[in-house]
Amino acid sequence: MPAEGSNGSRVQLSAAAYAEGVLAGDRAILARAITLIESLKPEHQDLAQELLVKLLPQIGKSQRIGISGLPGAGKSTFIDAFGSMLTAQGHKVAVLAVDPTSSRTGGSILGDKTRMARLSIDPKAYIRPSPTGGTLGGVARATREAILVCEAAGFDVILVETVGVGQSEITVSEMVDFFLVLMIAGGGDELQGIKKGVLEIADMIAITKADGENVKRAQATAADYSHAMRIITPHSPTWLPPVVSVSAMENRGLDDVWAKIGAHKKVTTASGEWAQKRVAQQIRWMWAMVDDRLLGRLKTDAKVKALIPVLEQEIAQGRTTPALAVDRIFKTFGV
Repeated sequence: MPAEGSNGSRVQLSAAAYAEGVLAGDRAILARAITLIESLKPEHQDLAQELLVKLLPQIGKSQRIGISGLPGAGKSTFIDAFGSMLTAQGHKVAVLAVDPTSSRTGGSILGDKTRMARLSIDPKAYIRPSPTGGTLGGVARATREAILVCEAAGFDVILVETVGVGQSEITVSEMVDFFLVLMIAGGGDELQGIKKGVLEIADMIAITKADGENVKRAQATAADYSHAMRIITPHSPTWLPPVVSVSAMENRGLDDVWAKIGAHKKVTTASGEWAQKRVAQQIRWMWAMVDDRLLGRLKTDAKVKALIPVLEQEIAQGRTTPALAVDRIFKTFGV
């Protein structure tokens, strides 16, 4: 473990020390490495990139699975049961969350731990809440890089949970190999509230809480979604997203979910889609980081920061238009 400074603070590690700890599976170093990645300080970001370069040979060997679902679908219960099943089979599972709302609520490490009671004490599992500040873009950047660090630490299954809704689902789907959408039966009009955009990016739909008196409703809902999927053009030419029903409480159907995830990897690897998707994700990641960094530098530029209140007041008073204000911002920034 790293030594402490004279004032009790931890000494900053070198990229080599971080890499050594992560590769050795040191949980404390892993947590510190992800915290480093989440930091917005330029010197921390530079060190994080140096770390990632050192970890590159051990990166990319996991199965990355995104999990989303409407409120009440039981994501936490499902992940707890599904992850526990996988660790029992010998897998090492990391759970990461993408929550753009946490910048307002502050997030809760304790909440992430308690809602996944079994995984939180499982030595083969690691749960990491999302950063508690910044935009969705910043949270997504940190999550993407956290995936890589967890892979280097030996986790072969990475579950990325989207806690928020809307754009966060698209963002998560663009950083994983397989995107699972959880739905619940017994909510009246079974297709009410379903978003076509979510179905278009789903690799599988699982109807949760298929237990007790809800089994028949879950099966009926699964049939409804199966029909819906047939009229939506699949995003893969070789994979038709299946619809299954599961019970996390009774551990039923979880093995079927894992089997279908494995079948998806086999089919898409054979067609070349698996590798192509990961390359495309890397390229999208690059451009997303370009946008993120440009925006960050724009907002922190001293001249621009001084100009913003003036422009906002002029817009509020009707003395200029938003478009003209943008032109002045760019000219001030030197673009």
